[in-house]
Amino acid sequence: MGSVAAGGGESARRPAGRVVRLTLSERCSPCFGGRSFGEAGPYEYLAGRAECEIDPHHPLNQGIVNLDRVPAAADGKVTYAVDIALLKPIEASRGNGWLFHEVLNRGGKRALHRINDAPATNNPTGPEDCGNGFLMREGFTVAWVAWQGDALPGEGRMRADFPIPLAADGTPIAGTCREETIADAPGSVRDALITETSPTTFSVALSYAAASLAPEQAALTIRQRERDPRTRPPGLAWRYLDARRIEITRPPGFDRGAIYEFVYQGRDPRVMGLGFAAVRDVVSFLRDAATDASGAANPLAGTIRHALLFGLSQSGRMIRDFIYQGFNEAGSGKPVFDAAMPVIAGSRRMFMNAPFAQTSRYPRQHEDHAYPGDQFPFTYETLTDPLSGRTDGILKRARERRVAPRIMHIDTDSEIWSARASLVVTDTRGNDIEQPENVRVYLLAGLQHGSYKPPSPGVTQLAANPLDYGPFLRALLPAMVSWVEAGTAPPVSRFPLRQPRTLVTLSEARARFPSIPGVEFPQVVNVLHLTDHCKEPPAEGGEYPVFVAATDADGNGVAGVLHPLIMAARGTYTGWCLRATGYAEGELYSIAGSYVPFASTRGERMAGGDPRLSLEERYGSDAAWRERLEAACDELVRSRFLLPEDKDRLLAAAERTLQAVSQMSRMQSM
Repeated sequence: MGSVAAGGGESARRPAGRVVRLTLSERCSPCFGGRSFGEAGPYEYLAGRAECEIDPHHPLNQGIVNLDRVPAAADGKVTYAVDIALLKPIEASRGNGWLFHEVLNRGGKRALHRINDAPATNNPTGPEDCGNGFLMREGFTVAWVAWQGDALPGEGRMRADFPIPLAADGTPIAGTCREETIADAPGSVRDALITETSPTTFSVALSYAAASLAPEQAALTIRQRERDPRTRPPGLAWRYLDARRIEITRPPGFDRGAIYEFVYQGRDPRVMGLGFAAVRDVVSFLRDAATDASGAANPLAGTIRHALLFGLSQSGRMIRDFIYQGFNEAGSGKPVFDAAMPVIAGSRRMFMNAPFAQTSRYPRQHEDHAYPGDQFPFTYETLTDPLSGRTDGILKRARERRVAPRIMHIDTDSEIWSARASLVVTDTRGNDIEQPENVRVYLLAGLQHGSYKPPSPGVTQLAANPLDYGPFLRALLPAMVSWVEAGTAPPVSRFPLRQPRTLVTLSEARARFPSIPGVEFPQVVNVLHLTDHCKEPPAEGGEYPVFVAATDADGNGVAGVLHPLIMAARGTYTGWCLRATGYAEGELYSIAGSYVPFASTRGERMAGGDPRLSLEERYGSDAAWRERLEAACDELVRSRFLLPEDKDRLLAAAERTLQAVSQMSRMQSM
């Protein structure tokens, strides 16, 4: 994996890269049906393309893998282009002075969906696409810059066009690539790349074109579980359909959760590390420039005082790597972003700035476990790791260059189980650490990673976790603004820790979890080893200590930021979900969570053998539950994790839930 060398002297003050031409070819003004948002007024949506150039010899670009192998122009610069989109007040000066840059997730926009409760769309222009209008009411200018060189086309995804490097003799570059596939069923995590061709065969799209179609230069293995040996049993077969697709024949004796691993020689990698530079240079242009290099005006010129880097999941991992690899420093020497909010990233970074990167991969317990992007360092503080012998930290370079942003790192319970989030708050010996003064870490206890395309029925054992973390993001964003602008300290970190025994081993967690009929507690967690990714398959070394969050007698989390519906619970909410029979039973299903409701009455509970108190026993009446829920909301409002408007929304939603339950009970009694 590459990393960017620290710049120095006058050479670091010349442009590392720049926007040559910004073309905004799409405009919806006003958007959102003309709705006006307080002081910011009505908004407009602009979209187009940024043509950029980068200096491969600039000190800030030295770590971009294969950039030096791209044929350069006569002036030594390398060119590329990225999609760009803006949501801004029509009168830009009426905004709050903040650029809210969302790191796209696989080319898609997610912030309005998560923060504004808006529909998920990549063209947010319609009357309903502003949702509750939060980001607009706060006056943010929202920007998206394409950064992922391998984002799939279609569905309005934003894409980056990065160059293909060549070997020293001018020939295409080839190298070893690995594809891992689990053909669960329609709805699986990578099903966009998998096509069922018959009951026993399926095709898989390759990340890179095969350098040769000779079958002897590639190999396919299968294993039922991630920790099982790789095998080539009778009946397992494969063939090339073309240079970008293979067809696999399933062998007998393996269910639909089995892992297929294909190792082959790929060719023509793109310079994926340019994605970091694209965000750095385009955002620096939007913040500081009056015009692009061709003389066209910057639509935000003179209106941006601060910039925030926001990202969910893959995008949160990109943020951690962006900061770690030194890209928060502009060619001017100034920080690009004053603040960063990596959300649901866990302790991971990216498989991005590498020769044959696959930026959508992320290691979980069962899926894609052996891919890069999960190795030391894990913490924002600089530490020494006895397994690798390295001393490093996510903020090490940024601190040395004095460009470290304020950070709010936000995880859910799913990151504890599937993304080794405990490594964000412990050293690699398993001890609690102090966070840097510019960092806050929050665990949203009992919540799942987020809503994504759910698995087909029958793939998992339990119902999905319904809780949403949008309210917490809406509360923490204004706190971040005040932290940067006025130095007002945000809420203190809330994350389980080893010392108070709220971060425990898997066996300790199993012993604490209630014995709920029909509920199997995980026997596995996403373990982590020191791994040599220079080999295929990767070679594992020593194991890092990974912990999970302790729970109470109901199986709900006890530490972190508790959702009102966990403080006034009507069931057990987890960040883990187990695979069902026929789909690698008992392994964790990706990043999903589960929900197990309480019994309504004591009689129902006793008949089912459920050790958890029923709703009747713990609350007595719907009115008492409402009071408990309101008290929980009030506590979160006082501690600045919930806005008053979201208290009202939660209470209104709770009332609708009670009415629906009451109506169902009446219908069942007829």
